[in-house]
Amino acid sequence: MTTDEIQTLIDDATFDYAMGETEAAIGKLARATEADPKSFAAWHALAEIHFSSRHLDEALHAAEQAHALDDQDLFINTTLSRIWMERGDKETAEKYGAQAKILSWKDQLKNPEEQSDGIN
Repeated sequence: MTTDEIQTLIDDATFDYAMGETEAAIGKLARATEADPKSFAAWHALAEIHFSSRHLDEALHAAEQAHALDDQDLFINTTLSRIWMERGDKETAEKYGAQAKILSWKDQLKNPEEQSDGIN
């Protein structure tokens, strides 16, 4: 499967989920992660959909896969924090939450013009 085909599956899954077709979305994302186990976007989308569906074990597995691919992504660290908080592990949740905050600060320092109040 090509990179474009993987992205199309992710996009279609996102649309399915938005339309209330959660199982179809999960199926498409499972195919995407099977075809390309290094697809950060597919793993992260799968984590978010499982989390919103309260499938916390599956959400954690998908989020850990995404995190292994890019541990410097602000959003996957936030996702992991939310998952761990829901699982009742505040200490681990805070660890990922702190990492997300640090990554946010780094981004603000690299891109101060994007952080302005909109007045240029």
